[in-house]
Amino acid sequence: MAKVSWTNQENDLIVADYFAMLSDELARVPYNKAAHRRALLPDLNSRSEGSVEFKHQNISAVLKALGQPWIQGYKPAFNFQMSLVDAVARHLEQKPLWQPKDVRKSERPGCSEATSLWIAHPPTLSNQPEPKELEQTQAVARAFDVAGRDERNRALGEAGERLAFSHEKAILLAAGKQDLAQEVRWVSKEEGDGAGYDIRSFEPNGRPRLIEVKTTTGWERTPFHISRNELEVSKVERENWTLLRIWNFAREPRAFELRPPLEAHVSLTATSYRAAIH
Repeated sequence: MAKVSWTNQENDLIVADYFAMLSDELARVPYNKAAHRRALLPDLNSRSEGSVEFKHQNISAVLKALGQPWIQGYKPAFNFQMSLVDAVARHLEQKPLWQPKDVRKSERPGCSEATSLWIAHPPTLSNQPEPKELEQTQAVARAFDVAGRDERNRALGEAGERLAFSHEKAILLAAGKQDLAQEVRWVSKEEGDGAGYDIRSFEPNGRPRLIEVKTTTGWERTPFHISRNELEVSKVERENWTLLRIWNFAREPRAFELRPPLEAHVSLTATSYRAAIH
């Protein structure tokens, strides 16, 4: 018997149910996958439990491509149809998944203790996804401007910078450099975005650290925007400038650093041009 394509109504139903489970998971609220599945099946067109489970994995793959967190128990399965991407995008447009209240604050009210951040090695060619998976992920990210969405999410950007600011203080305090910790500045908050970096910190030996922070709720390969000014400052301040990429922010923030030249780590694509009247 030939497979019957999922309708838009079915996609909307299973996506909404998936997000209900994901919201509980991010909030650390227990939920029962089997109960969700049993409640959903009567509203689908005689789908098997196996097909529903696989569709859940497809939704995880779509969310990965869109730079969003996904249910950990549903491993992303690619080669999904664009109609499913559209259904997920419709849901996110109506009910954005990530909100500041969903994220564990790096600095809680009334608490002055600095918070450290887990920083690992950046992703490399040796551990990138399979070519077909990477191709589909990148195509979805371009079509839905994932990098632009994160860039416009000021609450997410500020939360990531707050975490980076706290982390820098924690590192210096742990090294016994209280004087330097007191001199760490959140430049983008105090002076605006024109400096070409967000945090001015220090190495324990006193050497400056100029940190541009880029934050996403999704996986480590989610694309991001970097401005012409930030790129120029990274070249001028090559010895001191670093890009701190924070990812998985909605669940358990992780990070890695990229040092200039950025072209050695990422592919830079021009996405806009300045137009002047002749």
